Amino acid sequence: MRFWITVLSVMFLDQITKWWIASNYQVGESHPLLGNWLYLTYVQNRGAAFGILPGQAWFFLAAAALVILGLIIYNHRYTVEKPVQIWTGLLVAGAAGNFIDRWRLQYVIDFLDLRWWPVFNLADAAVVVGGILLVIHILFFVKEG
Repeated sequence: MRFWITVLSVMFLDQITKWWIASNYQVGESHPLLGNWLYLTYVQNRGAAFGILPGQAWFFLAAAALVILGLIIYNHRYTVEKPVQIWTGLLVAGAAGNFIDRWRLQYVIDFLDLRWWPVFNLADAAVVVGGILLVIHILFFVKEG
């Protein structure tokens, strides 16, 4: 249940924030949110992370679909530890949030701008956080055998 709650809540937040940015900002428009630390900047990303491989939407759609399907099957077939349900939920939500954008718009809406890092969105953050926590769990908490 934690898996699905995480997936649905993060996807909702991701899509509602992207909708708000696209409704209230022009592409390239930027305003400070937290002083000089965080800006809201509307970017249409047609590539992968950091805008690499632009124009390869089919590849990103297929990769996201495999991740989403694989993690749903994993959570359905196996008894998954509670924290891992949340972390895999973050991965699925992030992949699905950007999948929706690519499918619907042919680009991903990014808007969180630290000024020293490429502009990103909540789906990207969910993938990174979920991935890091899952790797830490595997490296330090999974016992072999």
